[in-house]
Amino acid sequence: MRLVVDTNVIISALIKSGFTRELIVKSDFELITPSYTLSEIYKYKEEICEKSCLMSEEFDLLVYKLFKYVKVFPFNFYMQQVGEAKKIIKDQKDVPFIALSLAFNSCPIWSDDLHFKQQKRIKVYLTEEIVRIGF
Repeated sequence: MRLVVDTNVIISALIKSGFTRELIVKSDFELITPSYTLSEIYKYKEEICEKSCLMSEEFDLLVYKLFKYVKVFPFNFYMQQVGEAKKIIKDQKDVPFIALSLAFNSCPIWSDDLHFKQQKRIKVYLTEEIVRIGF
């Protein structure tokens, strides 16, 4: 199953070596994310390093390793879906994830942000639901 992965899931995997990281690395899901995710992760790099007790180089290495399992799609891949995505979700930070999902025939989104579930067009799975549907 293909899943669009929200930034919060990846940041969670960066902060703590635990279940979310294991899901990313060991699941059979095809994980994809918009390029926006990388800019958000690096925007909060210092905070993530503090919370995770990672040095800058360790952080960079972990990002590199995690993104072996998550394919990043550039804006031009899903840009034609942005207008429709804006109609579906109000939070501008979430538009890239909705747009990428639409570009893949509304494939599900993996996010622990509950506001994603307020829209009804695209299926959204919380981490706990990902565990139930297959690990």
